[in-house]
Amino acid sequence: MATADPFEVRMRFSSQLQHLNASTTSAQKAAQYALKYKDMDEDLHSCILEQLEKTSMNTRANIMYFLEHLLEMASKERQNDYVRMMQRDILRVVDAVCPEDGSGAANVKVVRKVLQGLMTKSVLLEQTVIEIEGCLKERDTSADLGFSSPANGDDTSRSRNGNGNSTANRLDKRQIEQRIEEDRERHKRMRESMWAVPGSLEEEAMKIYEETSEYGEDDETFGREEREEFLREAEANKCDHIRAKEAAEAAAVVAGGNGTSSH
Repeated sequence: MATADPFEVRMRFSSQLQHLNASTTSAQKAAQYALKYKDMDEDLHSCILEQLEKTSMNTRANIMYFLEHLLEMASKERQNDYVRMMQRDILRVVDAVCPEDGSGAANVKVVRKVLQGLMTKSVLLEQTVIEIEGCLKERDTSADLGFSSPANGDDTSRSRNGNGNSTANRLDKRQIEQRIEEDRERHKRMRESMWAVPGSLEEEAMKIYEETSEYGEDDETFGREEREEFLREAEANKCDHIRAKEAAEAAAVVAGGNGTSSH
């Protein structure tokens, strides 16, 4: 098997990171690529840091979600070098996704969610997450410079070079719309995952069967008592018009019977 060219691997990986979106597929595809070329893990790790520090805030959020997939898959495959390097550089990652200048305030929730996920998966220590949370509180502000609306008339919505041109404003608006759409897609997938049934339906049915006790005499007695209780409750909760209707029907039956017997 021919050895892959390191420069080409790096360029392809950088392109995948730049084009990440809200879909789980794109994140998993990039993670699988990184694991495929695990012999270049240090180079690809530096590539992740480079993209985090040069791309837009939306892309940085997507890379942050990608990291959760990468580290989870790396842990399962015991590729601990990726995990070790990310543990070492996690503060640098957070600073890139949520800069201290407030331009990444919209990404604070993203960082919190990913950090909590990595802590749950034992990739990050709880103490590390707690310490980072202290930094995030200072950056979680409503005045998000990177996503300020041009319509609010605030000078901070202008680009940092001071020209405040309309092109920069339009770009900001486009990024905001893109972010809203991607967040909506993530929330949709999150709701879908909540209803996902693990494994096949046959496995789930067998699990329920094995966890259910055998039907016995006690179950029959309990079921009969439950039915009687239900009927008593139903009788007690009948509306007045239903009672009146049943009484009228009963009276009609009696009257009909008397009329028949008179003949």
